[in-house]
Amino acid sequence: MGDMANSSVDFYPKSQRRELNHAGGFGCTLAELRSLMELRGAEALQKVQETYTDVNGLCRRLKTSPTEGLSDNTADLEKRRQIYGQNFIPPKKPKTFLQLVWEALQDVTLIILEIAAIISLGLSFYAPPGEESEACGNVSAGAEDEGEAEAGWIEGAAILLSVICVVLVTAFNDWSKEKQFRGLQSRIEQEQKFTVIRNGQQVQIPVAELVVGDIAQIKYGDLLPADGVLIQGNDLKIDESSLTGESDHVRKSVDKDPMLLSGTHVMEGSGRMVITAVGVNSQTGIIFTLLGAGGEEEEKKDKKGKKDRNKQQDGAVENNQNKAKKQDGAVAMEMQPLKSAEGGEMEEREKKKASVPKKEKSVLQGKLTKLAVQIGKAGLVMSAITVIILVLYFVIETFVIDGKTWLAECTPVYVQYFVKFFIIGVTVLVVAVPEGLPLAVTISLAYSVKKMMKDNNLVRHLDACETMGNATAICSDKTGTLTTNRMTVVQSYMGDTHYKETPDPSNLTPKTLDLLVHAIAINSAYTTKILPPEKEGGLPRQVGNKTECALLGFVLDLRRDYQPVREQIPEEKLYKVYTFNSVRKSMSTVTCMPDGGYRLFSKGASEIVLKKCTNILNSNGELRSFRPRDRDEMVKKVIEPMACDGLRTICIAYRDFPAGKEPEWDNENDIVIDLTCIAVVGIEDPVRPEVPEAIRKCQRAGITVRMVTGDNINTARAIAAKCGIIQPGEDFLCLEGKEFNRRIRNEKGEIEQERLDKIWPKLRVLARSSPTDKHTLVKGIIDSTIGDQRQVVAVTGDGTNDGPALKKADVGFAMGIAGTDVAKEASDIILTDDNFSSIVKAVMWGRNVYDSISKFLQFQLTVNVVAVIVAFTGACITQDSPLKAVQMLWVNLIMDTFASLALATEPPTEALLLRKPYGRNKPLISRTMMKNILGHAVYQLIIIFTLLFVGEIFFDIDSGRNAPLHSPPSEHYTIIFNTFVMMQLFNEINARKIHGERNVFDGIFGNPIFCTIVLGTFGIQVIATIPTSQLKCLKEAGHGPGKDEITDEEMAEDEEEIDHAERELRRGQILWFRGLNRIQTQIRVVKAFRSSLYEGLEKPDTKTSIHNFMTTPEFLINDYIHNIPLIDDTDVEESEGPLRRRFRASPPPSPNKNNNAIDSGIYLSTDVSKTPTSSSSPVSPLHSMETSL
Repeated sequence: MGDMANSSVDFYPKSQRRELNHAGGFGCTLAELRSLMELRGAEALQKVQETYTDVNGLCRRLKTSPTEGLSDNTADLEKRRQIYGQNFIPPKKPKTFLQLVWEALQDVTLIILEIAAIISLGLSFYAPPGEESEACGNVSAGAEDEGEAEAGWIEGAAILLSVICVVLVTAFNDWSKEKQFRGLQSRIEQEQKFTVIRNGQQVQIPVAELVVGDIAQIKYGDLLPADGVLIQGNDLKIDESSLTGESDHVRKSVDKDPMLLSGTHVMEGSGRMVITAVGVNSQTGIIFTLLGAGGEEEEKKDKKGKKDRNKQQDGAVENNQNKAKKQDGAVAMEMQPLKSAEGGEMEEREKKKASVPKKEKSVLQGKLTKLAVQIGKAGLVMSAITVIILVLYFVIETFVIDGKTWLAECTPVYVQYFVKFFIIGVTVLVVAVPEGLPLAVTISLAYSVKKMMKDNNLVRHLDACETMGNATAICSDKTGTLTTNRMTVVQSYMGDTHYKETPDPSNLTPKTLDLLVHAIAINSAYTTKILPPEKEGGLPRQVGNKTECALLGFVLDLRRDYQPVREQIPEEKLYKVYTFNSVRKSMSTVTCMPDGGYRLFSKGASEIVLKKCTNILNSNGELRSFRPRDRDEMVKKVIEPMACDGLRTICIAYRDFPAGKEPEWDNENDIVIDLTCIAVVGIEDPVRPEVPEAIRKCQRAGITVRMVTGDNINTARAIAAKCGIIQPGEDFLCLEGKEFNRRIRNEKGEIEQERLDKIWPKLRVLARSSPTDKHTLVKGIIDSTIGDQRQVVAVTGDGTNDGPALKKADVGFAMGIAGTDVAKEASDIILTDDNFSSIVKAVMWGRNVYDSISKFLQFQLTVNVVAVIVAFTGACITQDSPLKAVQMLWVNLIMDTFASLALATEPPTEALLLRKPYGRNKPLISRTMMKNILGHAVYQLIIIFTLLFVGEIFFDIDSGRNAPLHSPPSEHYTIIFNTFVMMQLFNEINARKIHGERNVFDGIFGNPIFCTIVLGTFGIQVIATIPTSQLKCLKEAGHGPGKDEITDEEMAEDEEEIDHAERELRRGQILWFRGLNRIQTQIRVVKAFRSSLYEGLEKPDTKTSIHNFMTTPEFLINDYIHNIPLIDDTDVEESEGPLRRRFRASPPPSPNKNNNAIDSGIYLSTDVSKTPTSSSSPVSPLHSMETSL
């Protein structure tokens, strides 16, 4: 604590302290008060006496009255805020959206994608140099059709788009989570109020409005909102464990230890204090700032400090100059490098900042990064091999087989060719990288986080949700997490009967009942109350001492009310009160009876009070003597069984004093004696009803639950047995904090990991433990190397002192209701209902995220493996990828993005809790998944290669192979593409199961998103591949002028037009045709040529194939009469192979394998009136055909 305090002094630069020395006319400076609050006990008292003579002197210096408090003078309050600060710890400045975007961009997978996309984009804008000369040979056969060239940029742009999507989704998620958390915080802060005295009146003001000099009223149950010095107190005890970790309560008094610290709890008594430090200057504020919450404050102050210093240095330099220049100077100085001393400080601070270790990557993140890098490497190798093979193939064919020489003017042509190969290589790489992966992870986590909110888990760090799925150990608090944190009477012994549950009031005599109600209502602090629930259907609220609340609740359960009794005998009328303390272990209250006598009610630990009882009320409500023998029997029959059930036993008794001589009240031993026992009750903090089942689920899921509590070992053991943490017959350890420390430390008092390793595997309950013990245990389990897996530990905590353990754990759960701000700040997930069973939900969601990612990977990798192999072999064998870049994109981006949405939103099932955690070392892709991926890939490849190499025979269509490089897809390749997409679509259903389940349709309708996406993708695919010829509305578009409008000049220009028409044709988008009509037409054309009969040639609906296209006069008359035999495919196969290859690879006009000439507006017709529109030829096609033949 001391170190913390010292380190915090640097907060206020010296100049500022100096400024405050004579600020505002108060007699104390901020620094003085701060250093005062760092002292404890006798030291502090001595300091107060030396400096201020006593506490009243301090109040005078702070210009406040110990009895009247501050006046409500706003100016005065404002001045105090300016000098001593506000009682508000500034939250960590939330990261801006852009910062979050930048963070999201640091992902390895995304970086690989960005590079691929940028290369791909750059290449798509690379324009090949001018037309090449004949001399370069048939090199440029593959002049890419313009449609494809124009679409080239889509690939890169779409990858960038997917990256942008991922980044924005991730950033938006983080941002909205942060906002939610801040909302929760501010709501909590607004609700907190505290009682202070202003103008002699008690008023409740929001905690944030407290100022130094306020006189605050403190009472049992308060959480102190600021540091102060005690002015007056009665029996005050404070739980300082949240700051010091010391579990024993500290007694505070004006003459021994008057220092009260913010963030500590008042456990007993009441009093008044003068506030001396608020906000960042209070002890909690200092810790917060160390945690980094006040980081910006420091920066601001640094700046301010610099300015002040610089002004001083400046003033020294230019004493004689006027003020304005001084200011300028200050600014100028600020821009110069700082002077050495300050520089040193800054460097140190930078170092400190840099040396803060980053939280280890979550299990999944680590595995995914590794996988992404592996896939990236594999993709690179594949793409490099592809490029090398293509280049070699080309070089050997051109320069070796054809014997060409490399001419200078041909260089651009060859370069263009090499660039094309490079583009194919990049396509292979892009296909290899699973860009859907980051999106799937993000969607899955975001979806889970949203749903977890409904399960009372407010997730503050996205990856915590997934880490939880791998948890192997949970260290949980007892009070409030496993139990309800509401003390309740569960057993009682009255009128010679042991009741295991609340007795029916009709079974008790009115006298017994009446005495019991009075004994409980009067003999307890009147501040203890039971209030109606805040929400409908909630539990009644307990205010004040928990044990007394249990007893008052018992009265209400007996269908009686304690309030009328208290109204009849108000607090002022109580004659004498012996308050509860740790020595007495009992509390007694004396009241006056109407007949002038007195009645004493006493309650306390049963072993103490029963010893003072000489009578007991029997079943008729009459006195019966109670001898030591009876007492021993009662201990054996009633008290021990209750204690074994983990109950605290309390005895309630009374004694009547006759009227007349008044007893000697101060002689307590003579007063609290000869009591009559009314009842013995067993109180416990009951286990939450849903906890045993939740713990059973955890154990079945391979997670060890350990209980860490400050309670005594018997209660802890009993509760652990009730929860199912320990089972009879098991080999386990239950230790107290002291014993635990003794066993894990060596002679020098240092913790040894080997010693810890002997203990933690069997340890189930750690009782009477301090927060340090908790941290030690968590750290020990995490650092342990005895298992084959490193343990993943989750911890729950609510106190300020749990901060270190929460931060150390893999996942820290803070309590939303009972948790302190420090605990929430250090945690990863906040349990909004403080309930253990919500942790089990978190485990379920975490495992679901992991499984969703695995499902998606199984799907994605199948697509990638197949696509890469197809693109690679296609490029190497047929010089072109059967799947075009744009098609790959549709498969890669659209299907993957949709698939990630479909598979990432699968809801979790209880079945997830039936298996053990995966652990850190198990590969992301299990054997079963590998089997599925490879099996499906082999099946898909067989089908695709069958279609690729013999598909044209099956379907009796043209072969799409050996088409010029990058020519538009043929019908043949369309079939391959459609088949490929459909196989992916059905594989998406297979991917729903990754543990080798037989039924892949199980629960498919439970996920509407999945069904919608599968059907939607199917629909889009069908629409995307319908040939344009079937879409009548598009036919009319782009038709040229009718016959009458064609002028002579246009006809004269015919020769140039032909060329133009060709170019138009090559623009054809990637569209496909199929159908009987096409095959018939083709057969007719072939027959017509074979028999030289053109009567048989009817008007085909469209030019369905390049072959019939070639029959147009433009084609035949101009250049290629010698090539006519080519038109009959079947003959060519045998006879003119070489010629055919020459033709295919010859310079423009490349034969357009576009099955859809309509787009370019060219029509074949058998009738003079319908001339081809784009290339208006004066000769009748039939006529010209005749001539050519």
